[in-house]
Amino acid sequence: MPLRATKNACAYDLFTPRIVYIPAGGTDLIWTNVKAYMQPDEVFIVNVRSSGGTKLGLMLANTVGWIDADYYNNPDNEGNIGICLWNRSSKVVIFDKGDKIAQGMFQKYLEASNCNSANDRMGGFGSTGK
Repeated sequence: MPLRATKNACAYDLFTPRIVYIPAGGTDLIWTNVKAYMQPDEVFIVNVRSSGGTKLGLMLANTVGWIDADYYNNPDNEGNIGICLWNRSSKVVIFDKGDKIAQGMFQKYLEASNCNSANDRMGGFGSTGK
């Protein structure tokens, strides 16, 4: 279950449900078994924890982690949040089951008046097209 590490933390820590082994230069997609329900004008923004980037050399493989409100309960993966980590260091990175791997923050956003789509989401990681 995600949780805020301190009372004033803006982001929720996300944990790995399994042992993770990321070789130097490699990636690993970690399914967190967490879903985030949001209002239509909200987004869940995922980032690598600061220690993951500075001490371990990790980045999100897709560089930014935007989880849209309609990702929740999508037909492809039911909204399970996946975090693909890229190890840009020269050393193997290992996480034990239950270790913190990323953080996520809820954010409201504004919509432009004439740029909206009526399409339904079918999945994640490129599911809306090229």
